[in-house]
Amino acid sequence: MTKGEWSMTISPGGKWSGKIGRGKLLRFAAQGAGANVSLLLFNSDDLTEKYNMPDTLKAQHTAHLTRGHALLSDNGRVLASIVEDSLGWHDAMAGYTSRAETDARYGATRYQEMRNDWLRSGEENLKVELVRSGLGPRDLSPVVNLFSKVSCDDEGGMRFDADHCEAGATVTLRTEMDVLLVLSNTPNPLDPRKTYPSVPVLMTVEPAEGEAGDDDYCVRFRPENRRAFENTWSYYALQSRP
Repeated sequence: MTKGEWSMTISPGGKWSGKIGRGKLLRFAAQGAGANVSLLLFNSDDLTEKYNMPDTLKAQHTAHLTRGHALLSDNGRVLASIVEDSLGWHDAMAGYTSRAETDARYGATRYQEMRNDWLRSGEENLKVELVRSGLGPRDLSPVVNLFSKVSCDDEGGMRFDADHCEAGATVTLRTEMDVLLVLSNTPNPLDPRKTYPSVPVLMTVEPAEGEAGDDDYCVRFRPENRRAFENTWSYYALQSRP
């Protein structure tokens, strides 16, 4: 690793959460085909402010996320933006798996019998990590499913693209605020595979080269993005620390 860089591998069924300062690059790399990592974001200085899926999609006139898109909070600020993306599509609609869904699709497993080999659900993983930061089930909300493609047909049906994510696919987020990041490496709920996906994902964190400015691609992506960035810049300009 280079100076200032930190990395970890999120194993299949694994989870992680932690506070990450603004101005960092979060790079996720799929170590195999068919990866899915569910992601939640909070303002680490005010955990009542969190990623808002409806506002993010509505403001940017989209039903999926890729380079240029900003992940907006429920206060109209930018928690993070997508600055690089080898796939061009990440799911923002399908949500996370439940215990009942996991048992029905892959077979019932319990920690008491299988220990660390039991099959985790996204809901359970996210709840555990939320509790670590003083949050709870009431703080669950729609997630971003990195590496997954879910589209809608003309009748409104949601379709999962099983061939979307190839081994080595990457996506990079830049933190625009100090954030609490919550992750779960568990299947997309619409993934039709009958075998529990086993794809590790490498996460690398390193400093970004400067802050987003007026000429930044994500800032200029849509007029709504610029307004959200301006709200974010004002938020930090009014605080005592830089």
